[in-house]
Amino acid sequence: MTQSTPHGHSLPQPQLSLLLLPGFMLDQTLWDDMRDGLAQLGQLHFGDLGQDDSISAMAARVLQNAPPRFVLVGFSMGGYVAQAIMQQAPERVIALALLNTSARQQDPREIAGNKVQLELARQVPFKGLTSRALASSLHPDHAHDKVLLDRLQAMALRNGKEVFIRQLSALRSDGYSELQNIRCPTLVVAASHDQLSSLAEAQQMAAQIPGAAMVLIEDCGHMTPLEKPAQLLQILSGWLTPIAASM
Repeated sequence: MTQSTPHGHSLPQPQLSLLLLPGFMLDQTLWDDMRDGLAQLGQLHFGDLGQDDSISAMAARVLQNAPPRFVLVGFSMGGYVAQAIMQQAPERVIALALLNTSARQQDPREIAGNKVQLELARQVPFKGLTSRALASSLHPDHAHDKVLLDRLQAMALRNGKEVFIRQLSALRSDGYSELQNIRCPTLVVAASHDQLSSLAEAQQMAAQIPGAAMVLIEDCGHMTPLEKPAQLLQILSGWLTPIAASM
């Protein structure tokens, strides 16, 4: 699709809509370092994962506000929501990118830990995420990077207490058996030093999804859009460009 300028020249128009889903207690500023580059790939849309307390309800809300068809990019918890979207409306998804995520359900220890956090969160003012939680989401070399830590905490504080409670209440079920039903082009991205979503989980996802491609980003923790934005943008661009050209 092209658009003519007053001088008769043709400008390429972004054909794709990109729907970006953030992770736990993050927001659309997660993508700020990549936003200009992503906008060259297509029109950007940002899913709101802060209003619901279940993954399926988050997916339904995203779909209500999404363009008719889109490329779906889910990061971390957003990857679980993306998988739920693939179950609810697969015909609307042109291509799927799953970043630093998993299809693993929470184990009893995680659920018990979340319950303790929820009880505490309901009783005290919300002051953001703990320094330990923030540091664990980054590569060990970045664990004391004040700029990155401040950006993460700012997102958490903008989301606030109610979103924290809703998102922490959202239980993740085992989604591995559903992955074999995905039929669109799919990319799985993992990071070498991700302490929250393991490489083995990413490999298992890629193995379950027919024809999925997988890329490993070296020397990176969980927060690839913040830690390695240029490299992640290059990966997404290289993957999406032929998909866009074939449309």
